[in-house]
Amino acid sequence: MHDTTARRQRFAEAARSERPDLALLCLLVAAEAEPELGEAGIDAAQIELDRLAGLLPYRPVGGARGWAQAVADLLGERHGFHGTPADYRRLESSLLPHVLRRRRGLPILLSVVWIEVARRAGAPVYGLGLPGHFVVGFGEQDARVLVDPFAGGRVLTGEDAELLVTGTTGEPLAPSMLTPAEPLEIVLRILNNIRAWAAARPEQSAVQLWAVELSLLLPSHPARLRYERARLLVERGEFREGAAELEDWAEIVAPVDADAAETARHEALAARAKLN
Repeated sequence: MHDTTARRQRFAEAARSERPDLALLCLLVAAEAEPELGEAGIDAAQIELDRLAGLLPYRPVGGARGWAQAVADLLGERHGFHGTPADYRRLESSLLPHVLRRRRGLPILLSVVWIEVARRAGAPVYGLGLPGHFVVGFGEQDARVLVDPFAGGRVLTGEDAELLVTGTTGEPLAPSMLTPAEPLEIVLRILNNIRAWAAARPEQSAVQLWAVELSLLLPSHPARLRYERARLLVERGEFREGAAELEDWAEIVAPVDADAAETARHEALAARAKLN
């Protein structure tokens, strides 16, 4: 318990720092899934990111496109980082140390590798959270180059990006979708992916619970996560704590959604009845 408390405190402090460290936050998420990772595992992953960055050329010619090509050559071609549909079925695809070892992962975790390696080498790099598919951008808006780490670093045309969005949402690509994602937005999206993975597997409710609890430690998160946590506690047999959380949630939501508050109160009563 003490280790969990210390790890969560470190995650909360890292999330609230003036310049949140994306790699560290992702590694602390991995440590929640695999506490045995420890400080040595976190350090090893950071060293591997540094090592990969050291293999990039110094200021490649060609501006943003030169950087995009250099990182794709290194990570996609030489080291084989990419993704496949099967990676969506594995929790490890959302855990940075595994992605670094396997060279496989979800689009957003592969993008984290691209971002962190390129950033260490001085590239003008950032993540872009397109609906349903995370990609990486290099350079300023008027000369931006987009790449898809899931496809090994393939450079995306404007039409490619449009197709990625319309294929997921049915809507056109909006300029707002091309706003660089902040580190905490990326971490929350990773935790959302983990929650979704676990929610589809009832035997993984413990994973869903810690993903919710880490999300709640971020400075900005959906308020409804408190309700999700309360219901998970009840599902896992922690009826007293779950009922108390449901009642607290009902008080918060009552002024704006009386029906939701009433539902939560009924769920709390049902949970307390299971204590008898």
